[in-house]
Amino acid sequence: MILLTFILCILGLGLIYLVLVSLVFRKEIKATFERDPAATNFLEVLLTYPGLSAIIFYRLAHKLMQIHLPFFPRFISQFAKWLTGIEIHPGAMIGEGLFIDHGMGVVIGETSIIGNNVTLFQGVTLGGTGKERGKRHPTLGNNVVVGAGAKILGNVNIGDNVQIGANAVVIKDVPPNSTAVGIPGRIVKKEGKKIPGVSLDHTSLPDPIAQRLDRLQDEIDHIEGEIKDYHEKKRWNK
Repeated sequence: MILLTFILCILGLGLIYLVLVSLVFRKEIKATFERDPAATNFLEVLLTYPGLSAIIFYRLAHKLMQIHLPFFPRFISQFAKWLTGIEIHPGAMIGEGLFIDHGMGVVIGETSIIGNNVTLFQGVTLGGTGKERGKRHPTLGNNVVVGAGAKILGNVNIGDNVQIGANAVVIKDVPPNSTAVGIPGRIVKKEGKKIPGVSLDHTSLPDPIAQRLDRLQDEIDHIEGEIKDYHEKKRWNK
């Protein structure tokens, strides 16, 4: 009888937890279903998605840090890191609708600021540079997508509707409605038009270095053609 009561209590607490999470984190859950085609089951998302679990732990640690409770915020963040592979400092400021896809190796620094509807893929680092104090981590606007393995370092501003290509290293500000690719990150405008909503296509971003090399090759081909025509005309004139 005691064992049955204990089991029922555990199940009841588990049910209460699931209901609370589904209400408090409904925007993050919605973002998961919108941006991950593999997400097909509500219970599966709640219990097995490390990105959502990391955000839940972060929200708790952040609240404790806001009331200046020592030790426990960092302990919770480190426990979440051990459990999910995602490290979010409790001092970071994160908006609604964050989606962390897979998430292993994601690091979000203490003074990072993240807007609404942001997507981070695995291996992303929002890091600092040097040992300076104060604001030393990136600020991300709304509807930002950061590709797998990308690093955004220092107190830089990433505008709304920006895409950061996979493995890019961004150390300078990126204006809204643009993309950044390469090492170091190079900005590529998207026709000056606003990118509506959230675009997850960070695998087919333009490569400015390849574009410049293509233009250089076109110039070389043109010069070689001119030289060939010159020699042909010179031979016929003889």
